[in-house]
Amino acid sequence: MRTRASYRGRGVASALLSQACEEAARRGYRRVSLETGSGEFFAPARALYAKFGFVDTEPFGDYKPDPNSCFMTKRSTDRGRKASAESFFSGPSGLAWAAGCRPAAWM
Repeated sequence: MRTRASYRGRGVASALLSQACEEAARRGYRRVSLETGSGEFFAPARALYAKFGFVDTEPFGDYKPDPNSCFMTKRSTDRGRKASAESFFSGPSGLAWAAGCRPAAWM
């Protein structure tokens, strides 16, 4: 996902991902993983993901190691039971997460 320059800094990406993360929690998913770029252009996205609790991880799904990609993941804080929306929403201002350059992979 990419936010148009005139809308950056307004929380648009966070709001969109908040909705997706609410759905992940509703479905009981315990982990959300994403791929974004590793270049300087993607530094703001990576910083925002980290601010919301995402950590670096190995490639997932069909992804292969790629020097142009950064793989990140965040797990629900609920252990051993269905994930709740609250277990995913630990980011700033109560919003969920930011946007990457490909759709999030739900696992």
